[in-house]
Amino acid sequence: MNQLRHALRVFAAETLKQHRRLFGQPLVVFSMLVWPVLQLATTYYTLRPVATASRAAENWPLAADPERLLAFLATGTLAYAFFFSLVQSAWHLSFERTTGTLELLFLSPAGRLTLMIANGAGALLQNAWLLTCFTVAALTGFGTLSVSAWWMYGIVLLALLIPAVAWGAFLNSLLVFSRDSAFLYTILDEPLWFVSGVRLPHFALPAAVQVVGAVFPLTGSLLAVRGALLEHRTVTELAPTLLGLGALSVLLLVAAAVILRVGEARARQTGALSLA
Repeated sequence: MNQLRHALRVFAAETLKQHRRLFGQPLVVFSMLVWPVLQLATTYYTLRPVATASRAAENWPLAADPERLLAFLATGTLAYAFFFSLVQSAWHLSFERTTGTLELLFLSPAGRLTLMIANGAGALLQNAWLLTCFTVAALTGFGTLSVSAWWMYGIVLLALLIPAVAWGAFLNSLLVFSRDSAFLYTILDEPLWFVSGVRLPHFALPAAVQVVGAVFPLTGSLLAVRGALLEHRTVTELAPTLLGLGALSVLLLVAAAVILRVGEARARQTGALSLA
C-alpha cells in the first residue's frame, strides 16, 4: 500500500512538472487548436482531388463521400496527436540531460518506470484532451458517427490511452539513455503517420509497409477507433484488435522496464547514461 501511494505521488509530481514546463502559456493552448486543424485541412484538400479524379473510390468507397473522408482523416489526426505528443515528451528528456536534472532523477528514490509512464501520461493529457473534444464535436456535427453503443466511447478512449501510455513509457526509457535523441525523434515523426495508416487506409499501403506498421501501436489504435466510431463495430468484432493492442502494450512496458534496468546497470559500471 505504501509503495502504491509513493508511486502515485511520483506520478503526480512528474505530471505537474510536465504541465508547468510545457503547458503554462495561452499561446500553447492556441497552438493546440490551430496546428491540428491546419494539418487536417492540408491533408483533406490534398487527398480529396486525387480521390475524386481517379478510380480510387472503386477500391475505397469512403473516398467518394466528402464528409466520411473528412471523418476518416479527423480520427487519424486525433490518434496521431495522442502518439506524437509522446514522441515529443520523450525527446524533451534530452533537456533533462543538458540541464543536469536527469542525474538527480536517477539519484532519487522515485521508481524509474513510474517516472517514464508519468512523463508520457502528462504529455498525453495536456496535448490531446482539447483535440479529443474538438474531434468528437466535429464528427457529431457532420453526422458521420456510427457507434453501436454509448459505452463504445469508453472503449475508444482505452484503445487510445493504454497503448499510447505504453508507447510513451517505451520511448522515454529508450531516449533517456540516448545522446542523439534528435535522430530518433526524426525517425519516429514522419514515418509514424505513414506506416500506421493515419492519412491512407491500411490496405492501400505496400505489404512491407503494412508489416512494419503492425509493430506500432498507433496502427491497432486507429483500427479500433475507426471501427468503433465510423463502422458501427461491436466489442466482439473488435476483440482481436483490442487483444492485440493489449498484448503489444504489455510488451512495450516490459521492454521499457528491461531497458531501464540495463541502462542503470551500465551507468553504475561506466558512469555514462547510455546503452552503448
